[in-house]
Amino acid sequence: MTVGEKKGMNPYLAGALGGILAVVSLWLTGKYFGASTSFVRIAGMFERIFAPERVAKLEYFIKEAPKVEWQVMFIVGVLVGSLIAAIAAKEFCFKILPDLWEKKFGKGNLKRLIVAFIGGIIAIWGARLADGCPSGHGLSGLMQLAVSGFVALICFFIGGIVVARIIYKGGK
Repeated sequence: MTVGEKKGMNPYLAGALGGILAVVSLWLTGKYFGASTSFVRIAGMFERIFAPERVAKLEYFIKEAPKVEWQVMFIVGVLVGSLIAAIAAKEFCFKILPDLWEKKFGKGNLKRLIVAFIGGIIAIWGARLADGCPSGHGLSGLMQLAVSGFVALICFFIGGIVVARIIYKGGK
């Protein structure tokens, strides 16, 4: 660790706490971790404002009703908990662009916004296609010792490495 570099939470402690949280979540709700359905439900709630008859007829929204439920609150809890942890550790800073992005592409926000938006579309499309997200398939799958969970998590990491290499071309 270099001078001035902050040390985050011990990764083993964080992993153990995450595991305990997952077990408690399963025990209390009967549901495994997952997040992607909540984003679709939130989108459905917004769409219902403008086209309620369309939302009422869509097969997906009949199956996954647009509403605030435990997964939406899970996402809110992750955001609020992260904010509290960052403030408590005196590591909070508001930053639009990560340092690595600025170093590679400059300080312009438009390119980052476009890439993030396209990446988000691809990610949610993949999550819906797979009927679950990395936390659902990867983390919850691993907790169940499901072969599909191991395969999914390996593919997520490989995909992330490949895309990072493409975007940043291996540069540091």
